[in-house]
Amino acid sequence: MIAIIDYGVGNLFSLCSSLKSIGAESVVTSDVQTIENADKLILPGVGAFEDAARKLKISGMDEVIKTQASAGKDLMGICLGMQLLFEKSYEYGEHQGLGLLHGNVVPMEGAISTELKIPHIGWNALKFSKDSRLFKYIKENDFVYFVHSYFASDCDDSVTATAEYGIPITASVQKDNVMGCQFHPEKSGSVGLNILRAFCEGDI
Repeated sequence: MIAIIDYGVGNLFSLCSSLKSIGAESVVTSDVQTIENADKLILPGVGAFEDAARKLKISGMDEVIKTQASAGKDLMGICLGMQLLFEKSYEYGEHQGLGLLHGNVVPMEGAISTELKIPHIGWNALKFSKDSRLFKYIKENDFVYFVHSYFASDCDDSVTATAEYGIPITASVQKDNVMGCQFHPEKSGSVGLNILRAFCEGDI
């Protein structure tokens, strides 16, 4: 069973629908015992980093997530959920993340050409950096759907794929049982479903 962590941030309906379509059992929950009993965890997220990090802390979900990840349970962050896995974000200030992955979340503004629109919205091809469990059923140059204005930086040890948007943008990460996608697999058609399928499997 996959526990989708509910802390008041995230497009949970489309994610649940995607998991159901691949035959994966999932539950949207903020219940600690349910999260502890789940086989795997997904941390979704849309919106501002500071607000999401605060909601995680207030709900106590931050410590629950860190404890479960440290115990070896598979954890996947999606979009803002991926960004929360890192140490810090510099989105309108400096904010602490979960610190499960080394690196920082930085603005695209100033890092990419002024000719490119921010937020980055649309389909981009994945360029693999290293092997990932999430890539079992997809291939390099498959397209996925992005919506974001910030990206993970200084995280070479965990980057598994990038997408070109003026510069190589961190698209996916993995370090042991902790992984994430900057893009939205639940909005990325069959490619996204195959990424979710790979995550949901027991041994990949």
